Amino acid sequence: MIPYGQQTLNAPDIKAVLAVLRSDFITQGPKIAAFEQALAKYCAAKYAVVCSNGTAALHLAYLAAGLKAADQVITAPNTFVATSNMLLALGAKPIFCDIRLDTYNIDENKIEKLINQNTKAIVPVHFAGQPAVMDKIHTIARRHQLIIIEDASHALGAKFKNSKIGDCRYSDMAILSFHPVKPITTAEGGAILTNSKKYYQKLILFRNHGIHKNKQGKNVMTELGYNYRLTDIAAALGISQLKKLDKFIKARRQVVNWYGQELKNVKEIILPQELKDNYSGWHIYVIRTQNAKLRDKLMVYLKCNGVGVNFHYPAVYSHPYYRRHGFKNISLRNEEIYQQTCLTLPCYPKLTHQQVKFISRQIKKFYD
Repeated sequence: MIPYGQQTLNAPDIKAVLAVLRSDFITQGPKIAAFEQALAKYCAAKYAVVCSNGTAALHLAYLAAGLKAADQVITAPNTFVATSNMLLALGAKPIFCDIRLDTYNIDENKIEKLINQNTKAIVPVHFAGQPAVMDKIHTIARRHQLIIIEDASHALGAKFKNSKIGDCRYSDMAILSFHPVKPITTAEGGAILTNSKKYYQKLILFRNHGIHKNKQGKNVMTELGYNYRLTDIAAALGISQLKKLDKFIKARRQVVNWYGQELKNVKEIILPQELKDNYSGWHIYVIRTQNAKLRDKLMVYLKCNGVGVNFHYPAVYSHPYYRRHGFKNISLRNEEIYQQTCLTLPCYPKLTHQQVKFISRQIKKFYD
């Protein structure tokens, strides 16, 4: 079975991890700061704070932003549930904005009508590694004095108008995920990038139980924080992986080009697009079926023939939990079209041209 996603590890990655295991520190050691410095430098941001996973990164960013009960936050429904789950954890309410049908990102032209006196932030999601239209979102946010937190879990290595995702040129904070299928991996891990010293200090505090050292070197808890620390083992892997990120992105983009060549004449499916202002990291490669009734049949056919397809994503508001907790009657036109027709094909750096040809042949056979 060809998986839809897979980590790319090699001997230097293993060597880096083993070196930490043989050292004096396996957590809260020097590799954390080194990884943070490397991330900040790569993304051209002032500060990076690494943490235990992408969900923790979202929670920390929302805490640092001061989001609380009754606050409303505009975000996209086409995302993993963590984006809005961590809003619910703080008592805030996600307000779902419909998506575009070219990039499957939040539709920047539909955001402003959702803003009211309770709106405190916008959380655009860079779905599949393709950046949202951040300059327009930034303009809207500044006009209404809203915070912007980018969910860039898919998009490390991507660019918008030659601005690296994570540089926070158009946002207050940006979060990353280092799950195995993401652009780089630390097994599990996440990070928050920001250019604000105020947010940086809050993130550091909330990551470690709300505790800091006073002048006497004693632990002092001043906020209700969490244990969202990353280990030095994971950080060492992240440092090693980051050195190869540009090669990983180049390989992913080659896979996308191969799919384009092989599938461009299959009229029964819609291939993903890349906008002219975007340099996508292509975390995942999502096609859509012209006929929604055939999507699940195509999925079964491909799996039966050795292709590990997936779905990214069911609309967040469509999950039973959300339906039971205030989102029962939500239905967004483009999101509904998308979630009924989307199918994720394998896309990762080690995927070969022959494998792409094989996958493409199976799709063509299905429609013959």
